[in-house]
Amino acid sequence: MRSLFLHVLTAGAVGLAFLAGACNKQESTPPPPAAAANPVDPATAGSITGVVKFEGKAPAAQTITMDSDPYCEKQPKNTTESMVVGSDAGLQNVFVYVKDGLGDRAFPVPATAVVLDQKGCRYAPHVLGIQVGQTLEILSSDNTLHNVHAMPQQNREFNMAHQLAGIKHTHVFSTKEVMVPFKCDVHKWMNAYVGVLDHPFYAVTADGGRFELKGLPPGTYTVEAWHEKLGTQSQKVTIGEKQTGDISFTFKG
Repeated sequence: MRSLFLHVLTAGAVGLAFLAGACNKQESTPPPPAAAANPVDPATAGSITGVVKFEGKAPAAQTITMDSDPYCEKQPKNTTESMVVGSDAGLQNVFVYVKDGLGDRAFPVPATAVVLDQKGCRYAPHVLGIQVGQTLEILSSDNTLHNVHAMPQQNREFNMAHQLAGIKHTHVFSTKEVMVPFKCDVHKWMNAYVGVLDHPFYAVTADGGRFELKGLPPGTYTVEAWHEKLGTQSQKVTIGEKQTGDISFTFKG
């Protein structure tokens, strides 16, 4: 059975490598957005802080069975990340961002890349954010075949093979989109979500469910919280000069 798996895996690697090469040849990186200075005066900037909670009985995390791949089977056993409730009922892996209120302000694109790794036969991190025009660096730390399959609605779909540890690809999104799902067609349990925005005001909740959106100009904003299983919620909040607005979201099970 293992020899059959390795034969199928090798054939799949060749096919996916050819597909990835074809996709890479066709891929054209969109031109970078026009350079912009930060339109926010740091002397008057404020912030929005808050927490995302889960109300009800949280479903138990499910153990992931990785025995379809001998390499993955040897990795530390992991559990699903679609519903993670931590201390004080804080809900993790929630993407929180400013949905409206920034007007026509244009923000500089960070020169630092955002990294999405494949490690232990998992995507890491599970949820992340990036700006339009910023480089997404997709790595593999695993010595087995993965394929990175992004399935956006507004951006261009891509699918590339990563056969060995150390392989790296880069990608730049051309337009905002919340959220872009990623999967691996080889390992069905592997998935991640990327929030693509035209500004830097986003966060992903960790243990405790807390978040902070810093450096905002005074104004009234719609803030949205997105969760892969529980949907979205939004609230309006107004902050003045050097003020911090505090909000909370509660998702019910």
